[in-house]
Amino acid sequence: MFEAPQDALAVLTTDLGILIGLLVMAGLLDRTSAAARILFGATTAVFILCYAAWRWHDTLPRLEPGLDKLWPYLFFAFEGVAILYTLMSIVILFRFKDRSAEADREEARLTTSGAWPAVDIFICTYNEPLDVVEKSIIPALAVDYPNATVWVCDDTRRDWLRAYCEEVGANYVTRPDNTGAKAGNLNNALRHTAGLTNAPIILVLDADFAVAPNILRRTVGLFHDDRAAVVQTPQFFFNADPIQHNLMASEAWVDDQRIFFDVFQPAKDAWGCAFCVGTSFLVRRDRVVEMGGFPHDAICEDINLTYSLMRHGYRTHWLNERLSAGLSAEGLPEYITQRTRWCLGTMQVALLKAGPFWGGDYTLMQRLHYLHGVLNWLCKPFIVLMLVAPSIYWFFDMPAFFADYLSFLRYGLPALFALWTYSSWVSGRRTLPLFMEVTHIMTALAISLTLVSAAIRPFGRPFKVTDKGGDRSVSMVRWRMAAGFGGIALLSAGAIVWSFVSPFGATEISPIDYFNLIWAGVAMLFSFVAFLVCFERPRGAEEFRIEEPARVRSGGIAYDAALASLGMETAHLRLTAPEHAFVPGDAVDVLIHQIGWVPARLTAQSDTTFAVSLAPDRRQRQILILRLFTQAVDPIARTASLPMALRGLLARCFQVA
Repeated sequence: MFEAPQDALAVLTTDLGILIGLLVMAGLLDRTSAAARILFGATTAVFILCYAAWRWHDTLPRLEPGLDKLWPYLFFAFEGVAILYTLMSIVILFRFKDRSAEADREEARLTTSGAWPAVDIFICTYNEPLDVVEKSIIPALAVDYPNATVWVCDDTRRDWLRAYCEEVGANYVTRPDNTGAKAGNLNNALRHTAGLTNAPIILVLDADFAVAPNILRRTVGLFHDDRAAVVQTPQFFFNADPIQHNLMASEAWVDDQRIFFDVFQPAKDAWGCAFCVGTSFLVRRDRVVEMGGFPHDAICEDINLTYSLMRHGYRTHWLNERLSAGLSAEGLPEYITQRTRWCLGTMQVALLKAGPFWGGDYTLMQRLHYLHGVLNWLCKPFIVLMLVAPSIYWFFDMPAFFADYLSFLRYGLPALFALWTYSSWVSGRRTLPLFMEVTHIMTALAISLTLVSAAIRPFGRPFKVTDKGGDRSVSMVRWRMAAGFGGIALLSAGAIVWSFVSPFGATEISPIDYFNLIWAGVAMLFSFVAFLVCFERPRGAEEFRIEEPARVRSGGIAYDAALASLGMETAHLRLTAPEHAFVPGDAVDVLIHQIGWVPARLTAQSDTTFAVSLAPDRRQRQILILRLFTQAVDPIARTASLPMALRGLLARCFQVA
């Protein structure tokens, strides 16, 4: 059925022509156009389907008993899951919904009428330190809205937090136990406020998320649609995730969640299947009360909330605007714990009797969208198999599929070109080859183990909160993960060496040998980059780049300066009059826009640039929080740059420790 190519030059020429054609499509087509999305998506799907057909028809042996015969089918089964997920993603991305114009219209209507509904702001906190939770409380208190009440929902019963809330003017709520985890915390606040404010709309925030002043004015109007029970806004982050940070690519590489928030959720909203993501969302109180409170029979209360509301005929609307920013997982263990919790929660909801697979009152489209979410996690074992398959071939003579490199270049490489080009185009240049694969590799094994564990015992596990804050100023080696990825890289390298020195090898390298040699090299590269990520770089005090005039005062004399970066406790400045010399340890005052004169101490100096530690008073600290975390300071890349990312990666190769 599929002709075996004989001429490498002809195949590569064809592949180059396909790549050029795809790049031309990406340059000419407008990704906001539904017709363009369908055209480019369908083109990509054709390449993927051709590859899948070739895999099924030409690369699988006759199915017979024996591990060597079953292994290719096991590999293909997991690959098929990944192919199905990709094809479903392409179809979902045919559509796209932007609610900003609707938000404009409804904001103007409510501004004219003055009929702003009351809002209760629930800040869910569990064991976060003050320097984390204050970044949520202070912006919530400063929201530009005529009728909002802030409730700090403390699930660890901390007296110091109660005192802090009294000091700044927030309401404090707690409970005697932690039944139901975050959902139980929300239900406790729901009952507590019902006899007090009883606001018809609730804004839910995690303790590390700072909201923009206009978040309520932009969102409450979207409840004009009676079907809307939840209005969800995307999560943005003011720090790099551990993979971006450890590969020195935070300014050149978009974190993986941006694809989900900026690309998939607006598309799912167009299908009526967007879902809640746990923070920075608004929900109608009456809809939650109608179904008996926030559901707590799965550890991911957010997607469970959306699908429980779907069962009652309600929807989640997605407003894709930057209206909050939070703290991304800062270390690899926290990052992986977060993803495995999402995976387990997704599987738990899928298994619920009232869930989207087994319950009634769901549409076929809603069930298919949930299947798409499940497949996202079921793809992860395929990544693990891809890393070890070439080594299995060389050491045990068990190919994952029977193909020579020319056939793969003809049928596999065009599918990869199409997928990479389409992904970059449809995401608005938010994806990068190699880096996105490494992101998935970092969590693949942990998620695969979670899937196995969920198949045995899906329920009864404690809710694990992602640790935030703490000292991140020292290097940290994640030895177990480093040993795993380093072992795979060495195994791949050993397989390559073994292919040449094995006493059992053929005298000539066959086409299938060439294919597995290249595959082993790719697996070695990806595993080595993942190995580098396990060496966590220290994080200094969080500072944001801010170019603005400032002044420095010492000994009663003020000097002109330029503020280069600013954080809660540190800053970097450049003197415009370099003839004045400061000495580390000098006490100075720094005049910062909107904040005033802030006491500081010089900590380091290089030519005309110097670093200072700041000692703001309580009022200045609150203004700093509002300025740094609510005024759209955006230190993380919005679009990807492969050259910059590669430069960061190369630099990281020489800075392992």
